[in-house]
Amino acid sequence: MHIIIDGYNLIRQSDVFRAAEKTSLETGRNRLIHSLALYNHSKSHKITVVFDGWIEGSPQEERYRERGIDVVYSRRGERADEVIKRMARRGGSDLLVVSSDRDIALSVTKAGGVALSSHQFETKMKDDHGGQPPSGQFPGDGDDDEQSERIASTKKKGPARKRSKRERKTLKALRKL
Repeated sequence: MHIIIDGYNLIRQSDVFRAAEKTSLETGRNRLIHSLALYNHSKSHKITVVFDGWIEGSPQEERYRERGIDVVYSRRGERADEVIKRMARRGGSDLLVVSSDRDIALSVTKAGGVALSSHQFETKMKDDHGGQPPSGQFPGDGDDDEQSERIASTKKKGPARKRSKRERKTLKALRKL
């Protein structure tokens, strides 16, 4: 799975990274990259963080690798949003984009990828210590007792509710994280 992160969006949506950014912009970026490197140490995902370089950036898009994380700065005059949308169009269905920007999320889902809000991803990073929940399920997905009770009963209790395609795709991506 390839995870693309809207860097400044995640920094500004997170209390932890925003506090580091108050010291300096570079401190906030370094804290984010360090946290992502720790997260990725136990995972096998390709992670790319995209930052805006559109005001004071280089005339060319800058790319480098730091601690196993690909870092991209958009070129001068181009926003990180445009870089992320372009990467999403090329990325296909094995792509997860982290941004709370609705425009980016819409572009990603149209391209066949999955979009997660910055808050959802940060929560997943905090909760995940390199392992899955013990039962292989996420909290609130239901217990085995409830499932066996449903199977034993033949009386219909109401219409079944299948999650929407978007919800199923998002849950599938969250399980992979």
